[in-house]
Amino acid sequence: MSKTLKERILKTLIDTQKLKKEDIDEAMTLQKKKGISFEKALIEKDLVKEKDLLLLLVRELNIPFINLNKYRIDPNLKEIVPERIARLYHIIPLSLLEYTLTVAISDPLNIFVIDDLKNITGKEIDVVISTDSDIAKAIDTYYGTQAAATLKEISQEVKAGELEIVSAHDVDEEIGGVVDESQKAPIIRMVNLIIKEAIRQRASDIHMEPMIDGMRVRYRIDGILQDILNVPKVNQNAVIVRIKIMAQLDITTGHIPQDGRFKSKMSDKEIDFRVSLLPTIYGQKVVMRVLDKGNLAVGLNGLGVSPKSLAVLEEAIKKPFGMILVTGPTGSGKSTTLYSIVNELNTVDKNIVTIEDPVEYLIEGLTQIQARPDIGLTFAEGLRATLRQSPDVVMVGEIRDNETADIAIKASLTGQLVFSTLHTNDAPGALTRLVDMGVEPFLVASSLVLVSAQRLCRKICSACKESVKIDQHVLDRLEYKFKSGTLFYHGKGCDNCRHTGYRGRTCITEVLDIDDEIRNMLLAGKSSQIIKQYAQEKKGMNTLWEDAIEKCLAGITTLEEVLRVTTKE
Repeated sequence: MSKTLKERILKTLIDTQKLKKEDIDEAMTLQKKKGISFEKALIEKDLVKEKDLLLLLVRELNIPFINLNKYRIDPNLKEIVPERIARLYHIIPLSLLEYTLTVAISDPLNIFVIDDLKNITGKEIDVVISTDSDIAKAIDTYYGTQAAATLKEISQEVKAGELEIVSAHDVDEEIGGVVDESQKAPIIRMVNLIIKEAIRQRASDIHMEPMIDGMRVRYRIDGILQDILNVPKVNQNAVIVRIKIMAQLDITTGHIPQDGRFKSKMSDKEIDFRVSLLPTIYGQKVVMRVLDKGNLAVGLNGLGVSPKSLAVLEEAIKKPFGMILVTGPTGSGKSTTLYSIVNELNTVDKNIVTIEDPVEYLIEGLTQIQARPDIGLTFAEGLRATLRQSPDVVMVGEIRDNETADIAIKASLTGQLVFSTLHTNDAPGALTRLVDMGVEPFLVASSLVLVSAQRLCRKICSACKESVKIDQHVLDRLEYKFKSGTLFYHGKGCDNCRHTGYRGRTCITEVLDIDDEIRNMLLAGKSSQIIKQYAQEKKGMNTLWEDAIEKCLAGITTLEEVLRVTTKE
């Protein structure tokens, strides 16, 4: 029966999808090589779309299709179908009605899975069909990702010496009575696993948020927060204390914000972690920023800046003095861009000083100052003291007030190359923002060399990238003249990208090179919009929107991502 059914489905596929004998042979070869189902082999060879195959199975088998994204799963089913079984058979339990368990499966022809589930659960099995990617996503959402495990499993998974915590000072872990000895080893392994998994998954932040019944752990991957696991409420305080010990923080204080840092070493790779704790009604929330100095090694070329903008930027940083600003909202990669620039300038013949709040990357060869407004060491005071030490290059973390802006600009006019950041929506907006802060227009005009506005957008996963058709009425609304037959791409989702369709991020930039005409416009009190129009028409400056569209047309990102990070003005 099963064989006849498969033959019938195969014949339908040949008729409807125009499959050739060579296609069938290739799929069978892949099936044997990978040990996967024939249907999955057809999908991997891109001989048939997953949804087309599922529709055929629904029609031939008379099995209903379900959209798991809109389905709420009964949490009690975890006891009947443990996570290990769900992942092993790639199924998700949906409901239990008396003696019948309904599960979603992507390969309903695999009768062995259904028989095994019947024996394991002791229930009659009723199946519905869903896509492979939706089931994988549902398993991660329902059970947590594979990082989630019991304390016993975690203890077995993290091997001794695999991840080493390196602090600036010796840490006395034997703090009497704080961590029970019976919990200590599993808790240390749990924290190490969370850190190790964050590094492996390229997370930029680890969020640990106390809830009423536990502590939720989330990773920010490619700018988007994703659920990872839930720490039991009984272990919450022990985990927080462990992180405090690592970050050299006071473990007896829980009612005020705290900040610290530590280093970890994994596979000879040293990574800095910046730790922030915030008191909430359910306990202290922990956010750890993952600062991988390996990201700076790629240099400006590896940030994704378009060749035209990169050429302008590289020319500007060769100047002996002046001010260069990088603008954008929080989380747009401004600090990484500045560090990459400063890293390129970091040679033995230059005295480079940075004033930051907080210091993110610790880089050998730089003099790095941590601003501390609580004791009077503001950006302005730090900058004023720095200028007495004859620096060649100065990096100010952020221009927040008139005093800092005034000192930084005057420093750039007296022989220093000054880099800083500013919160503006676009590059021309930085000029008028400085004037609004009280800086004289002639000082801004004289000092500024270049302003670069930027955003970060997610890149399409190369492992599951495919072309996609965009409705014409959607394109018409974008007010952009797309050529006829323009190809657009997206990621269909795979294990490589955690079924998001995206992996990694790239930089969207708007680089404004300041020339004499722009200086004259600034002195004449022209608006940022007029300056922007001049830069576009006369200097050929690409706006953030135009740069994003170019990366979309090049197949680097999706149209959805372009609309998420920027808009046409």
